Amino acid sequence: MSKASVADKKAAIDAASWLFNVVTSVGIILVNKALMANYGFSFATTLTGLHFATTTLLTLVLRWLGYIQSSHLPFPDLLKFVLFANFSIVGMNVSLMWNSVGFYQIAKLSMIPVSCFLEVVLDNVRYSRDTKLSIVVVLLGVAVCTVTDVSVNAKGFMAAVVAVWSTSLQQYYVHYLQRRYSLGSFNLLGHTAPAQAASLLVVGPFLDYWLTEKRIDAYPLGFTSALFIILSCSIAVGTNLSQFICIGRFTAVSFQVLGHMKTILVLILGFVFFGKEGLNVQVVVGMIIAVAGMVWYSNASSKPGGKERRSLSMNGKQSQKHDRLSESSEGDEKV
Repeated sequence: MSKASVADKKAAIDAASWLFNVVTSVGIILVNKALMANYGFSFATTLTGLHFATTTLLTLVLRWLGYIQSSHLPFPDLLKFVLFANFSIVGMNVSLMWNSVGFYQIAKLSMIPVSCFLEVVLDNVRYSRDTKLSIVVVLLGVAVCTVTDVSVNAKGFMAAVVAVWSTSLQQYYVHYLQRRYSLGSFNLLGHTAPAQAASLLVVGPFLDYWLTEKRIDAYPLGFTSALFIILSCSIAVGTNLSQFICIGRFTAVSFQVLGHMKTILVLILGFVFFGKEGLNVQVVVGMIIAVAGMVWYSNASSKPGGKERRSLSMNGKQSQKHDRLSESSEGDEKV
């Protein structure tokens, strides 16, 4: 197969991966918003545990059917990942409760520079001037769209710090584990989803009670709300898988930068389905700036020298590892 054909195939798979992630991520946000706003199901952490339990069931079925091959992930690495991921979920929920919406959005935006810092320090990645500037434009655009009132207190600030660093580490670790152990997205999910499901379903009801002062066993579950929970869990399988696929094919920084397209789509769909009172000139201008920055980032980071590793060594076995990389990490040098 010619180099042009390989490049075209990779570009098509990359685009499909992003589309899969955007559709499932936006879909689950809208479904969860309806579930919580219309049916009063405010148990976010427990719902996330149900998401991972559903994902675990799917991976077990696929393993039984032979679509997932056996693989190895050392327990210390699995434990680190689960800790990062669970602190991310809990931290984001607590940060949203203790902080204003404006500061919560600023915390989410700060994940991009933190992810850049992790790549520079841990992966020795170098960014070109255009790539750095494009990231600043994306941050500016999303901030104009979403950041309104900004107020914070000491405990809210600490919750935001935990949320930002744990989320950034979790997303970095997805890419690291796939490269380190040549794991496909389903293989990695097969290792991590059961541990996350078990831990969140144990901790979730207590944490949700602390956050909402409501007990999940007292929730009046009806037919329609049950259907929404099932729909949320079904979409979550695609969301979890697409996140692993995208971070595996790209990096945590690219996932964060282009992932803000989902924020723009959620705003647009919110205006369409839930009323246009929030649509104003500031939001429209912010959307235009953010989209322009995303297009610039995609173009700048894909150019030679736009974003590359200065050292590809990993545990002294870089050449052997790169020969055995799965398709999910093609193009790892220029990401």
